[in-house]
Amino acid sequence: MSGRPTGPAVADWSKPPRPADIHLPGRFCRIEPLGLSHAPALFEAIKGQDWVFDYMYEEPFQSLADYQAWVEMVSARPDPYFVALCRPDGTPFGTASFMRITQAHGVIEVGNINITPNAQRSTAVTEAMFLMMGWAFDSGYRRYEWKCNALNAPSRRAAQRFGFSFEGIFRRHMIVKDRNRDTAWFAMVEDEWPDLRHAYQTWLSPENFSADGTQRQRLGALTAPYLVSTDPTL
Repeated sequence: MSGRPTGPAVADWSKPPRPADIHLPGRFCRIEPLGLSHAPALFEAIKGQDWVFDYMYEEPFQSLADYQAWVEMVSARPDPYFVALCRPDGTPFGTASFMRITQAHGVIEVGNINITPNAQRSTAVTEAMFLMMGWAFDSGYRRYEWKCNALNAPSRRAAQRFGFSFEGIFRRHMIVKDRNRDTAWFAMVEDEWPDLRHAYQTWLSPENFSADGTQRQRLGALTAPYLVSTDPTL
């Protein structure tokens, strides 16, 4: 060895599994593999709400048949691995995916998040994000990423609220729908997960909500102490 720094050794670590047949129960939601059975309710909820596709790779779907064809196509792929976000009674309120899955390095990203307008900013969405990040870290992943169009201010706010640290802007990262996309990068790592998990458990506890559902502590306030860097635009 030359004596130059090469980074700490990674001991007692093995390659984590790929996502497959994921079922995650929660109090406000449940997560299950995306399938054709979810398509009618999801399409009905997003039909005519073209703005929800502003920062998505897909164009708005014009018919249920088009949406079903898309669900059938993406649900057959191992990466991105799509899941349906559902109410406890099984009613779907959105989709998300594990993507850019790099088992050799223990890196995985959450993306393709598309929440129906009637469920946005709900407790169920927050719990769904918690369940997904819990699956990733409990499965042995070392790094959990969130990336979004740098112009997507709501997504950047959500990432920081959810406990992802800001890591910078990749300029001219993509061309999406014939437009330039600069990409904002966020991530959390395994060493931060125990504290972030406790923050989520505190926020999701029944004691944190009044009888009318009003939160007593904000999740962003609970996760803020564990951010190693913050988004300067927020």
